[in-house]
Amino acid sequence: MKRDYYEVLGVERSAGESEIKQAYRKLARKYHPDVNSGSKEAETRFKEATEAYDVLSDPDKKARYDQFGHSGMDQAGGGFGDFGGFGGFGDIFDVFFGGGGQRRNGPIKGADLRYDLTITFEEAAFGAEKEIKIPKHETCHDCQGSGAAAGTHPTTCPQCQGTGQVKVVQRTPFGQIQTARTCPGCHGEGKKITTPCKTCNGQGKVRRIKTIKVNIPAGAEEALQLRSSGDGEAGDRGGPSGDLYIVIHIKAHRYFERNGNDIYCEIPVTFVQAALGAEIEVPTLDGNIKMKVPEGTQTSTVFRLKGHGIHYRRGNGRGDQHVRVIVSTPSKLNEKQKQSLREFGESASEYQQMGKKSLFDKFKENLRDAMG
Repeated sequence: MKRDYYEVLGVERSAGESEIKQAYRKLARKYHPDVNSGSKEAETRFKEATEAYDVLSDPDKKARYDQFGHSGMDQAGGGFGDFGGFGGFGDIFDVFFGGGGQRRNGPIKGADLRYDLTITFEEAAFGAEKEIKIPKHETCHDCQGSGAAAGTHPTTCPQCQGTGQVKVVQRTPFGQIQTARTCPGCHGEGKKITTPCKTCNGQGKVRRIKTIKVNIPAGAEEALQLRSSGDGEAGDRGGPSGDLYIVIHIKAHRYFERNGNDIYCEIPVTFVQAALGAEIEVPTLDGNIKMKVPEGTQTSTVFRLKGHGIHYRRGNGRGDQHVRVIVSTPSKLNEKQKQSLREFGESASEYQQMGKKSLFDKFKENLRDAMG
């Protein structure tokens, strides 16, 4: 049966990150197999402490362990590898005694790149094809990424025999400790280039400006990310290139605002058009169209133009356009116009002028009801 991880490290459940790390370092020094050669008990204690540290030093694992105990760790997929995710005794001891970490000499994928692309409101609505220019590193065509001049090849580093590392023996209070360091002769590559490629100066990569076509889908929204596979930085040692992520930004429109796949706009109409009704011209993404304003339309009334919004990015169809009518009050009237309005005001009831009952009308009705 496994011991409690807090008991293994000798700390309280309230212990913080630094206290947990300090406790583990103390146990690691005491029970490291290189210090206790041939001791099965020390190896078991060291493995037990490492497993406990792997869990308690990770906030997510620690929270799961605090709630469910060892059973929670088993349900989460279990298994800590040889020693809790570390690359063995040497790597753990390197962490605490300053040794160099092991380097991989295999292919490495290139870094991903990001490009922020600003498009118009219409391009987002209907889609578009754009060309962008990306400065990036590409694999050198002359040496095919090897870094060696044509007709030559990289040679195995004689200092590390192609491993990229050299072993160093250190004398410590615990005895002699053997650690691995990055090879100074090849800088961890495992190979040396005696005749560098003139095009890339032995780097295996060259920096170029690449033109890339980007297809903007209809219905693209703000902050949409498009991935262009393989258009990132070139990889190392024959590794694949990274990817390019294009982040879409949309310019504000002169008339329209967007909410999902619907668009909104405001259209001014005159007092006469609102009162008598009219057919007005309304801008849409498809061009200007005619829209009927019924007689007696009030300000802020919203009309819907079905199917004149943004294309759905997934699926068919489009959203709608919502038109908010704003009645414009006339200003700078001449005397004749003012007189006409006075006559209208005298001949029309307040209900006719307001288009609805005024607060004063409602007050009078309530007063009559109250008095019987």
